[in-house]
Amino acid sequence: MADLASIFKAYDVRGVIPDTLNADVARAIGAAFARVVGGPAVVVAHDMRPSSPELAAAFAEGVTSQGIDVVSAGLGSTDLLYYGSGHLGLPGAMFTASHNPAQYNGIKMCRAGAAPISGDTGLEEIRRLAEEGVPAHDGPAGTVTEQDLLPGYAAYLRELVDLSGIRPLKVVVDAGNGMGGHTVPAVLQKGLPLEVVPLYFELDGTFPNHPANPLDPDNLVDLQAKVRETGADIGLAFDGDADRCFVIDERGEAVPPSAITALVAVQELAREPGGTVIHNLITSQAVPEIVREHGGKPVRTRVGHSFIKATMAETGAVFGGEHSAHYYFRDFWRADTGMLAAMHVLRVLGTDERTLSQITEEYSRYASSGEINSEVADAPGRMAAVRESFAGRDGATVEELDGLTVTLSDGSWFNLRASNTEPLLRLNVEAADDDAVASLRDEVLAIVRA
Repeated sequence: MADLASIFKAYDVRGVIPDTLNADVARAIGAAFARVVGGPAVVVAHDMRPSSPELAAAFAEGVTSQGIDVVSAGLGSTDLLYYGSGHLGLPGAMFTASHNPAQYNGIKMCRAGAAPISGDTGLEEIRRLAEEGVPAHDGPAGTVTEQDLLPGYAAYLRELVDLSGIRPLKVVVDAGNGMGGHTVPAVLQKGLPLEVVPLYFELDGTFPNHPANPLDPDNLVDLQAKVRETGADIGLAFDGDADRCFVIDERGEAVPPSAITALVAVQELAREPGGTVIHNLITSQAVPEIVREHGGKPVRTRVGHSFIKATMAETGAVFGGEHSAHYYFRDFWRADTGMLAAMHVLRVLGTDERTLSQITEEYSRYASSGEINSEVADAPGRMAAVRESFAGRDGATVEELDGLTVTLSDGSWFNLRASNTEPLLRLNVEAADDDAVASLRDEVLAIVRA
């Protein structure tokens, strides 16, 4: 193959169809993946993008060419693929580009038990083998067997969070024409006291209604309007591969993912007193405060699922959350699942007479900017300029665990870090109130965009 560096990212593969990612590339990656992970079989699933079935089939051909069998799960969400990997004890590959536009596709890969594969834990070796060409296998080819994992996935989640005894709730769900339209009916609509109001459940990888990226507030507008219009108790928005879930309260207001992290952490700590909870360094300071208040041990990590999952494995953490609405559960093979996080929120809401906004108010202690992206030509130079401006201030602390994090004497803080894939600097700011956030945000951006 030609140089594949452009499509191999820090945690997965992402490319444009068919220019940088096509059936030939997928076949080569499949063969390389089989060589690196080994095992009797590999489980493969794909999302609803038009190119996904062909790519998944080509990848399976590459795997079977190395004498390894394939369990083909067909359509699925990324967390369904993780379920398959954990439940079956097999390495896995999910064909999706998550929230990226329609012209993209990609591959998320894991080892058996949904253990992550990133650049330094096998992804670079897979790239090298795919580029150089995998040696021919001296033996019979593997076989492909189809297996529907959706019923088992739904049953497993319903065992982890029992919603059968909650009060009746009206729930608006925006699947964004992504895989939530496939998984939500199986998990939430069978014999539960939930009235689900569906938005954009039709599987369509061209995303005719809005991009399946709930991190962008513009893509939540339809859900917010429908919650208000129907008088719903809660709204849920899933991204394209349905591994992330964003929550809207009964007023139609977005609940910060940090507040959801804290809420779920409290539930998990009630089940396991003294447990460890992981949070990344962009999560609100309220998260470690609340974890400690409930007898837990907060542990801070870099941004990114491979760091979260590795730290969960090291510490035995019961739960982990990120600012981007990725939620990780030890009971789900330390993998991220937006569906399970949503079910925790539904159980809390359904066993409390208060509204969701009243419940989550106690978990939202500070104001924040959200993630602000700036396109820059010299990211290291801009980072250095920001560091120089803030490092000498009285009471300021500076750390570089992941990008640049500066905490000021009044407790306000910001993190500035470079994108792994684009010429962008990403800024997150938190402070006591909106005015303080705006002041610190504008000061940092003036340097970044100078």
